[in-house]
Amino acid sequence: MFTGIVEEVGRIGAIRPGAQSASVVIEAKKVLEGTKIGDSIAVNGVCLTVTAFHPKGFVADVMHETRNRSTLGTLGVGAQVNLERAMAADGRFGGHLVSGHIDGVGQISSIRQDDNAIWYTVTPPKALLRYVVEKGSVTMDGISLTVAAVTETDFSVSTIPHTRAVTALGGKKVGDKVNLECDIIGKYVEKLLFSKEEAASQSRLTKAFLAENGFF
Repeated sequence: MFTGIVEEVGRIGAIRPGAQSASVVIEAKKVLEGTKIGDSIAVNGVCLTVTAFHPKGFVADVMHETRNRSTLGTLGVGAQVNLERAMAADGRFGGHLVSGHIDGVGQISSIRQDDNAIWYTVTPPKALLRYVVEKGSVTMDGISLTVAAVTETDFSVSTIPHTRAVTALGGKKVGDKVNLECDIIGKYVEKLLFSKEEAASQSRLTKAFLAENGFF
């Protein structure tokens, strides 16, 4: 489990391709502190297992499913990646609950300046929008962000200079793709309350439904 608070920006140092998978060398320093073989590190929001250490970082295997579900399969040597070690039980919880399991890939459709903030508008797969809530949380390339606005086709986040300085987000351009993980709580609530068919259509989780079941 992670929090979406990026600890370090690493770099893809080498890629050893398999038939549909790959072994990736990720150059890093800070996230190696206290890390052992078998530990988890989120790489652009994707939970990967440390399989070996490298003179400049660590090695992780990226399986076929991970390459299909995320942007990791499209990154080349030299690409910057956001890194976070798994959450320590005695640490501060600065972001939100992040599993490191990517829900889908979105595309940055616009970037605009707003005084000291930069707004990023992202178009996600349509099925994910029902989990994106204004003023709720979303993970974008492993970064815990607050949703500032939602429309029927996209959502926007507003970022402060610090976020752009300590992550790889500042280097993103319009058209770039990003890994998305929606708030895990909403997905579990939907799974418990509704059938797969109901969840895929229109949600019945309304104020009237909550009132009928004693929540008001």
